[in-house]
Amino acid sequence: MDPYLHEWGGMLLRWLHVLAAMAWIGSSFYFMHIDALLKPVPEIPAGKGGQMWEVHGGGFYQVRKWLVAPGELPPQLLWHKWEAYTTWLSGFCLLAWMYYGASELFLIDPGVADIGPVTAAAIGIGSLGLGWVAYDRLCRSRIGESEAGLAAIGLGFVMLLAFLFQQVFSGRGAMIHTGAVMATWMAGNVAMVIIPNQRKVIAALMRGEAPDPALGRIGKLRSTHNNYLTLPVLFLMLANHYPMLWSTPFAFVITGLILVAGAVIRVFYNLRHGGRGNAWWCWAVAAACILLAGIVSLTSSPVGRERLGLAAVEASGTALPRGVAPPPAEVVEIVTGRCAMCHAAAPVWAGISIAPKGVRLDTPEHIAREAAAIRLQAVLSNAMPPNNITRMEPEERRALATWLAR
Repeated sequence: MDPYLHEWGGMLLRWLHVLAAMAWIGSSFYFMHIDALLKPVPEIPAGKGGQMWEVHGGGFYQVRKWLVAPGELPPQLLWHKWEAYTTWLSGFCLLAWMYYGASELFLIDPGVADIGPVTAAAIGIGSLGLGWVAYDRLCRSRIGESEAGLAAIGLGFVMLLAFLFQQVFSGRGAMIHTGAVMATWMAGNVAMVIIPNQRKVIAALMRGEAPDPALGRIGKLRSTHNNYLTLPVLFLMLANHYPMLWSTPFAFVITGLILVAGAVIRVFYNLRHGGRGNAWWCWAVAAACILLAGIVSLTSSPVGRERLGLAAVEASGTALPRGVAPPPAEVVEIVTGRCAMCHAAAPVWAGISIAPKGVRLDTPEHIAREAAAIRLQAVLSNAMPPNNITRMEPEERRALATWLAR
C-alpha cells in the first residue's frame, strides 16, 4: 500500500475510533453512576426502579429508571448502541489497516513465528470470533452465576490468550490483539445480549404482556462486565506505543496485573457512587499491581535489563523480512551514524534512555528488519531524524532508497 495513503487512512480511522470510544465509555460510566444513585419514589413500585436528580449546563434533570419496563412505552426511545457499534467497527478497520495491511511492519516477527500476512490475519480475525464464543458460553454456564468464579476464570483466560498471541505475533501485535478480543466481548455484550434483550422487552409490552425480569438482569450484568473491562482494554490499546510493556516475554503477566488493577479501580468508584463507602483498599491493590507490572517490565524487557546492567535478552530474532536485501556497508554506516545514537540498546543521545518505539538500528540485522519503517520515515518523508538533527544528506537518503528498491 502507498505509504502516504496508509498514514492518512490510519490517522482518520484512529480519529474516528477514539471519538466513538469516548462516547461509548462516557455513556457507560454515566449510566453506572446513575444506577448507583437511584432512590425509591412512590410512582415506581419498590424494587422496580428509582429516580435521581442532577444538574448540568445551567439546568436540572430528573432521571427515572424502571428495572424491567414502564407500564407503557413512550412515543420516543433513545437507543444507546451506536457508540458501541461505531467503536468496534472503527477499531476493527484500524486493526486491519495498521496490522493486517502492514503486517510485516507491525504484526509479523520472523524471530517469533515466520508466518505470512494471510495466516497472520486469519489468526487475528479468528481469535476475535472464537474469543467471543468462549466468553459468551462461559457467561451462560453455571460458572457465570458466580461473580468471583467468572472473574477468576476470565482473568486466567485473558492471560492465556496473551501468552498464546506472544507465540505467533510480534510483542506489539500480541498485546493489541489481546485488547481487541476483550473489546469484542464488550461490543458483543451490547450487540448480542443487551440490545436483543431490550427488543424482547419492548415486544412483550407491545403484546400487552409483562416482560421477563431476567432479560433486564442479564443485560445489566453484561453492562457491568463492560464497566470492569473498560480500563484494562484502554491500557492495552495504548500500550502498543510503549515497547517496554510488550517487548518482554512476560507481557502476558503484565496484562493480567493491569486487568486486576483496572477492575478494582472501577470497584472503588462503583461502591463510592452507590453510597457504600470508600474502599481505599482498591487503590492499594491497584498500585501494587501497577508497581509489580513495572518491575516485571524493567527486569525482563531488553531495554530494562540493559539499564539494570544485566545481559540484554533479545525480544526477537534476526531473521530478515521477506523480500528485503541485507543492507550494504554504505547503508549500515549511514543508519548507524545518523540514527543509532537514539535507536540502540543503550541510546547515547541526551534525554533518551529507551530506543523510541523499541526500534533498534544499531546492527545490520536490526536495520534490515526495520526496512519498511526506514523507507517511510527517512526516504518517502524527512520525518527522521527528527528535524534532521543529525544532518542526514540528500545523497544519503538516495542511498537508502537504492537499497530499499532492490
